[in-house]
Amino acid sequence: MFDMMKMMSQIKKAQESMKNAQEELKGITETSESGAGLVKATVNGKKEVISIEINQSILNEKDKEITQDLIVAAINKALKDIDIKSKEHIKNKTKDIMPNIPGFDLGKMFK
Repeated sequence: MFDMMKMMSQIKKAQESMKNAQEELKGITETSESGAGLVKATVNGKKEVISIEINQSILNEKDKEITQDLIVAAINKALKDIDIKSKEHIKNKTKDIMPNIPGFDLGKMFK
């Protein structure tokens, strides 16, 4: 027989686990680089830029455009990498409470 109270309890537990997993995303970071390490960008699982590091050797006016391109490349790579890491984090945190339904990707819920 269908136990509505048990199901509601599991839904509440799933919601709490998802909320906790989402809050933990802020602590997951990814650093990526461009230009063979001349520019590094660090982002967190909430897709916020945490820091930018620029090698002193490329900080001059004539290389301004190249520097800007390298910054954009490093940030975009870091965002792509953290997206993968964030989805894996959510998957690991909810694996015991969420059913494994083919085609059902919880990661798409948090873009």
